[in-house]
Amino acid sequence: MSTVIQTTGLTKFYGRVHALDGLDLRVDEGQIHGFLGPNGAGKSTAIRVLLGLARATGGEASVFGADPWREAVALHRRIAYVPGDVSVWPNLSGGEAIDLMARLRGTPRSSAAYRAERDRLCEAFQFDPRKKGRAYSKGNRQKVALIAAFAVPADLYILDEPTSGLDPLMEVMFRREIARVRDAGATVLLSSHILSEVEQLCDRVSIIRAGRIVESGTLAELRHLTRTEVSFEGTDASAAAGIPGVHDLLVEEGRVRFTVDSDAVPAMLPDLAGHQVAGLRINPPSLEELFLRHYGDDLAALEGSRR
Repeated sequence: MSTVIQTTGLTKFYGRVHALDGLDLRVDEGQIHGFLGPNGAGKSTAIRVLLGLARATGGEASVFGADPWREAVALHRRIAYVPGDVSVWPNLSGGEAIDLMARLRGTPRSSAAYRAERDRLCEAFQFDPRKKGRAYSKGNRQKVALIAAFAVPADLYILDEPTSGLDPLMEVMFRREIARVRDAGATVLLSSHILSEVEQLCDRVSIIRAGRIVESGTLAELRHLTRTEVSFEGTDASAAAGIPGVHDLLVEEGRVRFTVDSDAVPAMLPDLAGHQVAGLRINPPSLEELFLRHYGDDLAALEGSRR
């Protein structure tokens, strides 16, 4: 499996502000890679460097083995990009804007395949391409960028908060399109702070904090760092009290609940089976729990400042 995106010790300074402070990111071919972090963590700055829109202060960055700053024009023929806050030309219709972006990527409007794909996407996203750009809401402006990105095949999709402004139904359509391009062999870098979106879509996840990657791996690899919730019917907690590694044991609403380290779950199950517990439920840890491991102190400080 070849590497599509690679950064090593990447830095980007704006005066005293270190937007990127030694970013090490790797995205392999054919993956949907989640790039997760709150606003201000450095996600958009990293994407601007990868697109050749900003020059790194230090370190190295490559896309398809090329320097994005020096070879941006050639790379952009292979990349589809969707920002989180889309601006459109006010006097162009949505359809004209989509056609213009397709031509910039080397696809003529006369291409029958392109027209068929554009029309399919307009229908799927419930988008009226006849209205002028000035009449579009934020959600419709976002659809212009998404349709333009998906209507022309790309080798790499770089998506920075792409569902901003979309309603839940359109988010479902977005997920279907992401699965479609991945199945066609494309690579996707999906930047988001929406944990559920990343968890549903991504093969691998990198969590960025203060301009650095603090965790990276598949969800299965990362979940061992958090605890799994286990519960069963009853009010007698003695069945769980003697199990090694049990945390946060309590009885609530007719169920015994506790957490256990995720990699200890298989060893715990025979103990529960010996007590013949009923209604056993095991809930794997979410990406949100992992996220809070790295930002929990920030949240605590924020809550403290509000008191």
